[in-house]
Amino acid sequence: MTASPPLLRHNSAAATPLPPPPTITCVKKLAESPELNSIPSNYAYNTETTGSNESIPTVDLSLLTSQNPNLKSKAINDLEIACQDWGFFMVVNHGIPEELMKGMLEVVNEFFDLSEEEKPEFQPKNVLEPIRYGTSFNTEKEKVFCWRDFLKVFVHPQFHCPNKPESLR
Repeated sequence: MTASPPLLRHNSAAATPLPPPPTITCVKKLAESPELNSIPSNYAYNTETTGSNESIPTVDLSLLTSQNPNLKSKAINDLEIACQDWGFFMVVNHGIPEELMKGMLEVVNEFFDLSEEEKPEFQPKNVLEPIRYGTSFNTEKEKVFCWRDFLKVFVHPQFHCPNKPESLR
């Protein structure tokens, strides 16, 4: 394999090599890049649309504890259809206080605001590690990247959490 010659910047003094483009290690960095003026093509995924006005399925968890067997059955059926047809769903009436959800989002955002030098310690060596940070940059396997960065932690049977930022603990 032969290496390509570096691109050269010409000026009146001499030709100098252009610096390499910045390395993008996460979607957050890409999205905040001042050079970004459109979605990169490797993030674009187009499918044929049927013209349907369907929305993301909603599952009402409160129905699972209902004394009415018909309501309980409806919730289970809604959950089954959402998983089979969509692969995801929105949960309502789950009992988690709004304040707790907002607080968790604020703290998780602090994690994603850590410097690029601090986050690699949370990138897993394998998928079974209890704390995993990453994005969808597996260029060997993926043709279309997900526009996301993620933090996945095991919380059961043992609680695992990144040690940074302190507010996440």
